[in-house]
Amino acid sequence: MVSFFGLGLRRGSTVAAFCQGLALGALVHGIPVANRAYAGGWWDWLTPFSLLTGLSIVVGYALLGSTWLIYKTDGALQARAFRLAWIAGAATVAAMGAVSVWTPFLKGSYVARWLGWPQILYTEPVPLMVGATAFTLYRGLKDRRELSPFLASLGLFVLAYVGIGISFYPYIVPGSITIWEAASPDNSLAFLLVGASVLIPIILAYTAYSYWVFRGKVNAVAGGYH
Repeated sequence: MVSFFGLGLRRGSTVAAFCQGLALGALVHGIPVANRAYAGGWWDWLTPFSLLTGLSIVVGYALLGSTWLIYKTDGALQARAFRLAWIAGAATVAAMGAVSVWTPFLKGSYVARWLGWPQILYTEPVPLMVGATAFTLYRGLKDRRELSPFLASLGLFVLAYVGIGISFYPYIVPGSITIWEAASPDNSLAFLLVGASVLIPIILAYTAYSYWVFRGKVNAVAGGYH
């Protein structure tokens, strides 16, 4: 029963991550909209690019998981996580490079935002920071550090989404709907701001408390944290 549950969990998590990547790839590729309604076909979301982004998300999540295990475990499990992190890290960096090279060919506007003048002055630091973060990940794994690989993995994801934001701006649906067109009326936004100003501090405090409660490493022998 345990092995069946584990197999289902692994496959379900992989499919969920892959579908997230498919959705992201379809969004980057562009969603045709006419009269504020979807104007594409049934299978527009399934493209070679979306398949690549689907695989990229899967290996990226594998990197996050393995580096988290490095930070939270020790012994044989940590050693296995180090081995998996090397594979997932190399695959994630390669996938980011492939997506970055492919993306400008999807839309001419992407090329203008990344390579146009003077936009390049603002976008050039992003790939440089990706390279520095990837090197930090490499050194952390090589030196058998426990925290820096996880932080570097988080950094790669943050920079990846920063790159997506640069490509999209000012659109929320590339080529179709801008941020301002998709925004709610000012009264609704003001109401949401009041609610967010109350709820966000509570969520942050609860999250910080959860991390404090589950601080330290998992001890499989003792059956808890130490």
